[in-house]
Amino acid sequence: MERTVTVEPEAGLHARPASKLVQTANRFDAEVSVGRAADGADGLVRADSILAVSGLNVGHGESVRVVAEGPDAGAALDAVCELLASPLDGGDEGEGDSGNADPEAGDAS
Repeated sequence: MERTVTVEPEAGLHARPASKLVQTANRFDAEVSVGRAADGADGLVRADSILAVSGLNVGHGESVRVVAEGPDAGAALDAVCELLASPLDGGDEGEGDSGNADPEAGDAS
């Protein structure tokens, strides 16, 4: 299964978005690959490697091809494409921090 999607995170597939993509791909029983849409099959890298994904140097607004194979291919493809199509910059970062800060603030009071 495969799909083409436009990368919406401002950082492209670097740093945090690349990390989130790898984490998402690894949740499924599927082999997920990603690459620039224009590069075809030769440009695909495994989505379970942050070095490979960030090494693509894909920027905001570029089209990427996502390919998934295996028992959970459909679900993996949906999750990865949803992640790439949403501007996740800073989205859930604060949620984890505030969850850790509240108990500490309660102890200090």
